[in-house]
Amino acid sequence: MHKTLKAEATRPPGGHLPSQQRRFNSFRQEYNHERPHEALGQDPPAARYHPSPRPLPQRMPTLDYPAYFEVRRVSLNGGIRWSSDWVNVSHVLGGEYVGLEEVDNEIWNVHFGPLRLGIFHERKLVIQDGLSRTGRRTLSPMSPD
Repeated sequence: MHKTLKAEATRPPGGHLPSQQRRFNSFRQEYNHERPHEALGQDPPAARYHPSPRPLPQRMPTLDYPAYFEVRRVSLNGGIRWSSDWVNVSHVLGGEYVGLEEVDNEIWNVHFGPLRLGIFHERKLVIQDGLSRTGRRTLSPMSPD
C-alpha cells in the first residue's frame, strides 16, 4: 500500500501543500472506494468496512494507580522529574501519567496503567525496558493493592 501511495500520490510531488493534500485525498478515495482488491474478493475496502457497534468514549478515562505508587506526569518531551533530576521515559507518553512501584531499594517498576514498561534504576536515573533475554516484551499487570 505504501509503495502504491508513493508512486501515485507523490511522484512528482504537488507544487504546494494544498495541491499535495488534494492528491492524497484523491488517492484515498480511489484506493478505498473504487479500486478492487484481490485479497477482498475484488471488493474495495469501503465495501467491507463496518463501523464498530461499540461506542467509544469522548475521552479516555484517567488511569488510576494504587496509593503506594509514585505517580509522575510525563512531559511532552518524554521525561519525568525524579527529585531534581531528569529521567527519560518516552515521548510517546507525553502528557500521560506513569506509576512507579518500588520493588527493591532504589529499584522501581514503571507502569502505564496495567502494563509494566520497565525497571527504573534510581541510582543510575535510567529506565531499563521490559525486554526479556528472548527479546520478547514482558508485560505484567500491576501488583494488587
